[in-house]
Amino acid sequence: MKQIFQNLKSGVAEALELPTPKCMPGTVLVQTEVSLISPGTERMLADFGRAGWISKARQQPDKVKQVLQKMRTDGVEATVQAVFSKLDQPLPVGYSNVGTVVEVGEGVTRFRVGDRVVSNGYHAELVVVPENLCASIPEGVSGVEAAFTVLGAIALQGVRLAEPTLGETFCVSGLGLIGLLTAQILQANGCRVIGLDVSAERVQMAESFGITALHVEGSEDPTERVLAANSGFEVDGVLITANTSSNGPITTAPRMTRKRGRIVLVGVVGLTLDRTAFFQKEITFQVSCSYGPGRYDEGYEKKGLDYPRGYVRWTEQRNFQAVLELLRSQRLSVQELLTEEIAFGRAEEAYDRILSDGTGYGFLFRYRENVSLQEPRVEVKRDLSLLPQQHREVGDKIGFIGAGGYARAKLLPAFRAAGASFSGIVSRTGQGSADLARKFHFAFHATEPTEVFRDPTTRAVVIATRHDSHAALVQQALLAGKDVFVEKPLALNREELLELRDVAGKHSDQALIVGFNRRFSPLALQMKQLISDRAEPVSFQMMINAGAIPHDHWTQNAAEGGGRVVGELCHFVDFAHFLVDAPVSQVEAVACGEGGMSDTVSVVLRFKDGSVGSLNYFANGHKAIPKERIELFTGGKVLQLENFRVLTGHGFPNFRKMRLWKQDKGQQKQAEAVLAVFRREKEFRETSFGDPFQSMETTFAVAEALSRHQ
Repeated sequence: MKQIFQNLKSGVAEALELPTPKCMPGTVLVQTEVSLISPGTERMLADFGRAGWISKARQQPDKVKQVLQKMRTDGVEATVQAVFSKLDQPLPVGYSNVGTVVEVGEGVTRFRVGDRVVSNGYHAELVVVPENLCASIPEGVSGVEAAFTVLGAIALQGVRLAEPTLGETFCVSGLGLIGLLTAQILQANGCRVIGLDVSAERVQMAESFGITALHVEGSEDPTERVLAANSGFEVDGVLITANTSSNGPITTAPRMTRKRGRIVLVGVVGLTLDRTAFFQKEITFQVSCSYGPGRYDEGYEKKGLDYPRGYVRWTEQRNFQAVLELLRSQRLSVQELLTEEIAFGRAEEAYDRILSDGTGYGFLFRYRENVSLQEPRVEVKRDLSLLPQQHREVGDKIGFIGAGGYARAKLLPAFRAAGASFSGIVSRTGQGSADLARKFHFAFHATEPTEVFRDPTTRAVVIATRHDSHAALVQQALLAGKDVFVEKPLALNREELLELRDVAGKHSDQALIVGFNRRFSPLALQMKQLISDRAEPVSFQMMINAGAIPHDHWTQNAAEGGGRVVGELCHFVDFAHFLVDAPVSQVEAVACGEGGMSDTVSVVLRFKDGSVGSLNYFANGHKAIPKERIELFTGGKVLQLENFRVLTGHGFPNFRKMRLWKQDKGQQKQAEAVLAVFRREKEFRETSFGDPFQSMETTFAVAEALSRHQ
């Protein structure tokens, strides 16, 4: 099946061939009938992509600050690579989809196969949508009409926040698609509407709906004209639905609004507010959040947790249903707003044309009636001339499971540079894997890991999925006879680890490697070499300025990410094992804050050879400080490693300092070592991988020590 993506680096839209997305619990699989382009949001993304680097920077000043900070800590080259990798990820577009349910996931109760639904699904022939983001289309509402539902819900939520009452007068600033939907909904509430726009064409369209519409010239202040149109009175409220960088709409809105009136921002405008204007009239100002309550709430949208109707009357799904009822009762008219209907086969050329043109209202993609649901994987047509000669023949290849940011930015480039040849790549939705399959010359991409496990050309598997899937996928790969490289952590708890140890023991002829890459950093290897002849224990301290992550982020969830101790501190536990090269005999750990903050902790490790070290993993620091600083003491000598860029020695007769041009945490050297093991060019024991089970056991001991002090 095909899906439209937008490239934020170039601004070009393209249709990629994807396998059928997997219908997960709590979701429905929908075959698309039509989908509506949102001119405002989607044009904004396209314009950003087409803009030059300076323009992109001006549009995202906060991101620029982050980039400059990263340059100071990680180096220019590493930062540029990270930025390019982020911008080069294709972005799925579209959020107004109409179709028929063809599969229902476990736990779904509101929908059945054959139901016609509207959702915020992408521009794609098949979409998987959570139950709370769908609504059933009532009899009498056509697919074309229903396609305007999601944008109608955006308009409706703005109107709800404005709290209109019968007989009030509202000004709608911006008469694009959402502006005209907003005006009609206000009319359905018994309000009089005065519309403003810089386009004479839009003004004329608004007048056809019975709206008093005013054509605003450039930077004109329309206040007096609005008051004149309202019999000399100020309006009860203003809904700003414009899409402009100008401060004009937010500057003039309070001037035309009565005392204690309401202003609601639905669109995107400059936000330099005149406090005096709001203060003197005690005007209420509010920003509307998309479709309504539930938007961006993972519990509501992804986990299907609905808000009680008695406490939250209008959720985003209920707003969908309300718009559909307005369409059914013909109190909302959208047929006049349909500018063009386009066959989805012409989507690429039409998409760029529509977003470049800037005129018109509703542009609809119409899809083919029958789409195959039996597409577990998609073969990629590869240009063999782009591959090294030694990799053109079918041989031992590597499959990837997971196509997220780390796989894209770090793992795949490292394995490609090491000379790997790839078989298949898997992602849950197929979106990320489709793009990476082309860029890294995979033979196929799929949504099911079994496609890689049963592929005869695949010798080894790289697992780079979310943490909670690691242990199960490693087991499946080993049982399928594949070598395995898995990103940390290897497991989320001792039970998973014990089960994995048992399976790995029965498949000892297969490699199992965990992505503890720091031990392969050139500076880490130099440290190890410098203390290789030590005759006494070492002491060390690691200062990790980890930075804060929201507590609702998936990595903080114990069941999904394991928390930051299990999910990330394990890196530094393993690095401690690498430096000391001895088992741990004692673990102590305390967390900062009352009740114990699990992401700001101090850990003390004692090793059986007498060595001792502290790991300070802090999430409450400042980004200007390097993220990782390690100091090691032994035999009257000291080594200081700063952010894996600079290593300084004190007391070493033939070593003072080693500096790298860019930060190097060892991903490239690790990939080379992994390939050597996969190809049986080296035995596992000849490498520096260490014992991942030992490192994970120590990590779990840290987590248990923290729990004892909570």
